Amino acid sequence: MYPIVPDFLQGYGWISTVVGLLYVATVLGLIAVILSENRNPVKTLAWTMVLLLLPFVGIVLYVFFGRNIKNKRMISRRNRRRLRRHEKRSGYDPRREDLSLTSLQVISTASSLDGAQYYAGNSVEVFTDGRSKFDALREDIRRARSYINIQYYIFEDDSLGTEFAELLMAKAREGVQVRLLYDHVGSFNVSNGFFRRLREAGIETHPFFRVSIPQLGSRINWRNHRKVCVIDGTVGYVGGMNVAERYVSGGKFPVWRDTHVRVIGPVVASLAYSFAVDWNFTSGELIVENAAPDGRSMFEPGLGAVKGVGAQFLTSGPTSQWSNIAMTFHRAIASARRRVYIQTPYFLPTEGLMRALQTAALAHVDVRLMVPERSDSKMLTHATASYLEECLRAGVRVYRYTAGMLHAKTIVIDDEICTIGSTNFDFRSFDYNFESNLFFYSKEFNGRIAKIFMEDLAFCKRITASQWRRRPKLNKITESIVRLLSPIL
Repeated sequence: MYPIVPDFLQGYGWISTVVGLLYVATVLGLIAVILSENRNPVKTLAWTMVLLLLPFVGIVLYVFFGRNIKNKRMISRRNRRRLRRHEKRSGYDPRREDLSLTSLQVISTASSLDGAQYYAGNSVEVFTDGRSKFDALREDIRRARSYINIQYYIFEDDSLGTEFAELLMAKAREGVQVRLLYDHVGSFNVSNGFFRRLREAGIETHPFFRVSIPQLGSRINWRNHRKVCVIDGTVGYVGGMNVAERYVSGGKFPVWRDTHVRVIGPVVASLAYSFAVDWNFTSGELIVENAAPDGRSMFEPGLGAVKGVGAQFLTSGPTSQWSNIAMTFHRAIASARRRVYIQTPYFLPTEGLMRALQTAALAHVDVRLMVPERSDSKMLTHATASYLEECLRAGVRVYRYTAGMLHAKTIVIDDEICTIGSTNFDFRSFDYNFESNLFFYSKEFNGRIAKIFMEDLAFCKRITASQWRRRPKLNKITESIVRLLSPIL
C-alpha cells in the first residue's frame, strides 16, 4: 500500500494528517471531474488508477497531460460571425458536380463538424521536398503587395529561418502588413532575440499559448501544429513542412521526405479565416482583410499545378466539440471501396480508426500504410511499431520508408478524395494539437498523389506478418511498454 504522504512528512503529526486529507480530497475531486466529463471509459479508468496508485506524481501527470479543454471558446460568437461574413462564401452545392457518393458524404461530414465550406475551381501545386516548396514560397512573399499572414509550429533561427526572417523584414519595410504566429513549445529552442528582431522590424509576432511558470501545466500539452500561410488573400500554403533547415537538407537524415501544397482559388478564404481565428485568440486583434486592395491577383498557378480542383479546409483542436479531422478521416476510410493509401511519420491510431482500417482491409479494399523505418523520435518509432501487427493481421500492406525521414501526412481514398495537411495519424494530432488539412475532390489530383505514393514505394521495405512476428523479443517488450504512453506522446 502506498503512503498517502511522502516519507519526509511522516512523523510530523497533525501536519502529515492535514497534507494527507488535502491529497485525498484533491484526488477524489479530480476523479469526480474526470467521471463528469464522460470520457472514453479506458481513459477514465487509466487516469483513475494513476491518481489512486501514484501519490502526488499522479496529480502532476494529470495537471500536465490529463486536463480537458474541449468546448473552450477560442473566439467570441460575435467575432466569429464577423469573420465568417468576410470569408468568401461560395454557396456552391457540390451535388452539382460529378462527384462520387463517397466524396459527397465526406464533404457533408466536414461541413457538419467544422462549417467547412466546399469550394470548386482551385489550382493546386504539390511539393514533395523542402527546396521546391521554399523556393515557391520565397517568390510569393517577394510579390506580396498587401499582407502576409504566416503560421508555423516551428520557425527556427537557423540558416533557412534567418533567410526568411530577413525576407519578411524587408517586406515589412516596404509597407506590407506581416503577421507571424509560431508555437511557443514547438519553437522553445529559438532565441528570444530572434523574434524580438522581427518585432522591431515591424512584423507583428506572437507565440501561440506562451508557456511560463504560471501557465506551465495549463498550456504545455496543447500545441498549435498548423502550417498555414496566406498572401494577399490569393495564394495559400498548407502541409507538413516547418521553417527549419532540416526540411531542405534532411538534418540528421539523408533526405527529409515531406508533402506541402500551394493553392490558388476561392478555398484560400478558408485559410485566411482559420488564421484570423488563431490570431484573435493569441493577440486579441480581429483581422478581416482577405484580398489585395485592387482585388486582382499577381499570383498564377505553378507549371505543375492541377486546375479545377474542389477543396475544403478543415481545422481541429482540443477546444473543438468534435474530433473534426479524425472523424472525417474515419468517414472517408469507412466509405472506401477501392483503395486507402496513408503516409504518416507516426502511426498511433485511435481504436475507431484502427477498426476502420482493419474493416476496409478485410473487405478487400487495397489498404496501404507507409511509415518511416526510423523517425525523428525513438519513442514514437517504437510506439508506431506496436500497432503494425494489428494492421498486418487484417491484411493491411505495411511499408517502412528507408531513404530517410518520412514526414508526409497524406491520405488517398479511392479515385477522387485525398487530404494533405499537418495532421499525423496519432493521438496527439487528433486530441491535443491544433491541426489543419485540405481535403481535395478531384480525380486528376487524387491520381497525382497516388502516383507519388507509388513512387515512394521504391524506397520502402514491405513488412509481412510472418517477418514481423519474428522480430526480436526485446523490441516487442519495448514497443508494448512505450505503447502505454501513446495517448500523451
